[in-house]
Amino acid sequence: MSFAPTGSATLAARAEIAAAGRRLAAQGLVLGTAGNLSVRVGDHVAVTATGARFDELTAEHVTVVDRTGRVVGGGLAPTSELDLHLGIYRRYGSTAIVHTHAPVATAVGLVVDELPCVHYQMMVLGGSVRVAPYATFGSPELAAAVVAALDGRAAALMANHGAVTHGPALDTAIEYALLLEWACTVYWRAASLGSPRTLDARQQTAVIEAATRRRYGTTRPLTGEERPT
Repeated sequence: MSFAPTGSATLAARAEIAAAGRRLAAQGLVLGTAGNLSVRVGDHVAVTATGARFDELTAEHVTVVDRTGRVVGGGLAPTSELDLHLGIYRRYGSTAIVHTHAPVATAVGLVVDELPCVHYQMMVLGGSVRVAPYATFGSPELAAAVVAALDGRAAALMANHGAVTHGPALDTAIEYALLLEWACTVYWRAASLGSPRTLDARQQTAVIEAATRRRYGTTRPLTGEERPT
């Protein structure tokens, strides 16, 4: 049975998710049907349908549910990881969630309990990235483990499974997913050469202070002192 969409904002979210899914597939962070995306719109959540191929994703492959998980829009069953998405929204009030089976992030999650903070850009994710203990996909145990691992963080790895990021917008959550895969790649390559150096608490605090002071990551006009003479 198909349900009517819930409004223009939800229609836009469904299209946004479809475009994001195709982008992630093109960049190799998802393969086939593995992974899921969602966006919270008021009291509803637009989320990818179970079994949807990311390289062929359209708005029709995105289902809308309410906060209890009841389907209110779309004609396909939602992802088996719906409890995971709803749990993150309830706990952290995020706007978007990206779950991938990105290859390097998944590999790192097989061998460490925590990805250490090896580069200052990881401070965007909250520093080191915890690895949620393994539980069967789609289970309440997995949802609870990932929600706990995200405490104070924008990203978590999932043992023997994949990765999750969340943020204030879908583009942001995707950028976090890309950053996490990059950080895992850097760690993997460094660890193959020796014991990677990590940033300690003092160094991490200094990064946050410098980023705030310099408005790191945003463009700004030149000040008078910076203008060439």
